[in-house]
Amino acid sequence: MPESSSSAPATTPTAPVKRACDACHRRKVKCIGDGTRPCKNCTSAGLTCTYNAIPQKKGPKGSRAKVISELRETQRHAQLAKQRHVLEFDSPPHSPAHLKKAGLLSMDMITACVDYFFAHLYPTQPILHRQKVGETIGQMETSIEAYCLTVSLCAYMMIQPNMVISPDAFEGLETPPQSSLQHGHLLLQEALRVRRAYNYVDNPSVWSVITSFFLFGSYFCLDRHNTAWYHLREATTLAQIMGMHDEANYQTTDIVESSRRRRLYWLLFVTERAYALQQHKPLTLHATINLPTLDDDPAETAELNGFIHLVNLFRPFDDTFVGLWNKARVGCTTEWLARLQQQLSDALPQYLQCTESQAVDLRCSQSWLRTMIWQLSISHGFLSSAASDNAMSFRFPIELSRDLVRSASQFSQAAMEVHGIGLIEKLFDVACTLTDVMSVIPGEQYTFEFGPRDYLNQLMSLISNLRGGHQRYLPLLMQKVHDTMANTPGYSITAVPPSIRSEEIYEGSHSSAPNSGGSSPFGSPLGADVAGYSYPDIAVSAAMSHSQPTIPVSAPTSVYNDYSAGAIQGMSKYETGD
Repeated sequence: MPESSSSAPATTPTAPVKRACDACHRRKVKCIGDGTRPCKNCTSAGLTCTYNAIPQKKGPKGSRAKVISELRETQRHAQLAKQRHVLEFDSPPHSPAHLKKAGLLSMDMITACVDYFFAHLYPTQPILHRQKVGETIGQMETSIEAYCLTVSLCAYMMIQPNMVISPDAFEGLETPPQSSLQHGHLLLQEALRVRRAYNYVDNPSVWSVITSFFLFGSYFCLDRHNTAWYHLREATTLAQIMGMHDEANYQTTDIVESSRRRRLYWLLFVTERAYALQQHKPLTLHATINLPTLDDDPAETAELNGFIHLVNLFRPFDDTFVGLWNKARVGCTTEWLARLQQQLSDALPQYLQCTESQAVDLRCSQSWLRTMIWQLSISHGFLSSAASDNAMSFRFPIELSRDLVRSASQFSQAAMEVHGIGLIEKLFDVACTLTDVMSVIPGEQYTFEFGPRDYLNQLMSLISNLRGGHQRYLPLLMQKVHDTMANTPGYSITAVPPSIRSEEIYEGSHSSAPNSGGSSPFGSPLGADVAGYSYPDIAVSAAMSHSQPTIPVSAPTSVYNDYSAGAIQGMSKYETGD
């Protein structure tokens, strides 16, 4: 029986509709795919063959060459964006690029390093908050920035000459127990390796700035000054990106964060100025925000007077002075230099309300900075034997050395040693200046009183007894005395070949505890008449330090030699009034 006419006719399969790929559709050309990807047109044009676009109505044809260029540019930007995303700051912290090296840090080691910082460096580097540091340590497993900050802090502390750490801190680590300095090297490399894996420049934080500062301090201690300067400049640049030089950016309700940011800016300010004088570098930061105050953080318990005094000591050394110092500008007057000397003289009170180690840093920095001004004065020919102002006379370095020796005689060796190589180099520069002045001033004037020879002897004894001084700076100073005063009676010192291996600066300093706080750094007691200055007899709970990684040694010579050595050697006894 035939089928009913109402039955549906049988359907026959139809061929699939051909569709042009995105690139061919955009170029308005026939897509020759033959069922394969990429199509022949995309292959020949070097394009990615995709089918993502939604079909649109046909429009007027345009320049195919122009369209190809547009497609290539769009795909190139998309590929670059994909690559950048892999290295973004907020990329997964446990991705292969961010893989941390296990077995380098223990909690005991981290605790020891944090304790050392707050016990010895905090009053002159008051940029951290103990509670927030603890929170940062707790984020090490989830934040690469927190990890880098913690590792760089530990590296900075382990490289400190006076850092002594218990062998227990190495338990459970994959690296065997070793000296603090050696382990500090490993931590420093780890911080750098991990930090390269994320972008901290586009959106920097306070952690970013502090990490760069700790890297600077570490390389300064290791006598690697080009690298140290790079990281110091990186820290100041990040600070400027964050607007830390603008007072308006400190109006925040977070008192702790605002106070630490302000102190961080001024610490970078002081550090950069000291480095500019020692290494002849330009300045980037200026006194554009308010100074810290003693009550900027009501919960603060540390003494900040010393830190504020330190800032005031370095404020006068602005672009004008540094430009003259670096020979980048000309034109200064005797009156301006005399006012600068007076400003430095008045910068510190006779009695300092601060910790012992802060007083060490302030008194030595004051004498060193006034020596720098004197060097600039003599290089411009502004000194005179008939000057009414002692600061503008040829003999002024003798007075500065006397005051420095008097101040140093009151301080314990432990309080001086926590400042590291930076303090020794200040003493070295002052002693070299004194040596050159003595070479043109007859010694018989001081036969029956404490005079320049005694001050030089005391400075040599001081440098010899401080950690790092005996290995490098004492031989250099003895060589200086030998070369300058070879024909002076009583100073025919046999030259000692200087050792300039940076390792020797730290030889033995990481394996034993610092010297007793009650011992004197002088080899012999001073006469009773050289105990004039003092700071109040206040309770010092711990030896606080400003390791002052600000004036590293770039060469085994005094900074003095660049400016005034030649001028002094050209002076006659007639010119000095003798």
